[in-house]
Amino acid sequence: MAQGAGSIGDYGDFEHLSFEHRPGGVVLVTLNRPDVLNAANVRMHHEMGALWAVIDADDDARVAVVTGAGRAFSAGGDLEMIEEMMDDYGALLAQWRDARAVVEKMLAAEKPIISAINGVAVGAGLAVALLADVSIMGRTARISDGHARLGVAAGDHAALVWPLLCGMAKAKYYLMTADFVDGAEAERIGLVTRCVDDDQVLPEALEIAGRLAAGSATAVQWTKRVMNQWLVQALPAFGESVALEMLGFLGPDAREGLAAVRERRPPLFPSAPPAPTR
Repeated sequence: MAQGAGSIGDYGDFEHLSFEHRPGGVVLVTLNRPDVLNAANVRMHHEMGALWAVIDADDDARVAVVTGAGRAFSAGGDLEMIEEMMDDYGALLAQWRDARAVVEKMLAAEKPIISAINGVAVGAGLAVALLADVSIMGRTARISDGHARLGVAAGDHAALVWPLLCGMAKAKYYLMTADFVDGAEAERIGLVTRCVDDDQVLPEALEIAGRLAAGSATAVQWTKRVMNQWLVQALPAFGESVALEMLGFLGPDAREGLAAVRERRPPLFPSAPPAPTR
């Protein structure tokens, strides 16, 4: 099995997430690997799923706001973790469990979650950004599911939430092409709650968090619970998507996709038809 993630029971057990307890019960959570655009390694990916139970268990916490350190929200899974998944079946199974945990634990979280998308958000990081109950995105921030670019099926969260947020036509297009979407377009098609100027992302998220924290806890939490039933109904589709994503990591297309990302070139996927000759 891959390097152990270790047990997480309270805020002090996290290595790559930092916390600031703000007045009124708002907990600011920062994805904190800024030197790699907050890309998730094995430990951080595990922490992204374990986080929500810790906040729910905190009697002083009423709302969570999650953002990224530095100039990105999260660049997704780091390349070393992806390569390990391709070479080690135990590592693949661990990431399958953690990918499911991020989604399932966020859906099960009792307290509202607000994402402050302050830069690029891809893959696992985008799952956290878009599964939040309220999402605030910077005007120049860019999001992409990214899986198809790597040569694997859109897993993590996309089959669950994109069709409900922006409709099936837009969801299929952006998930199959892995095109990036900027803040204004993401708001226009319904992927995010609100697009604001870049320097207003965190202030706006914190202002909304303060309003929710000051309201009726039962009204807010129970409304969230009821609305999430729409997503719960789609969990079978999510389960298949994340299984097919992991299956893809065992194939040749993913190896070529990873090589292309590292070499900063277009991929030449083995499963794609050969380029036409003149």
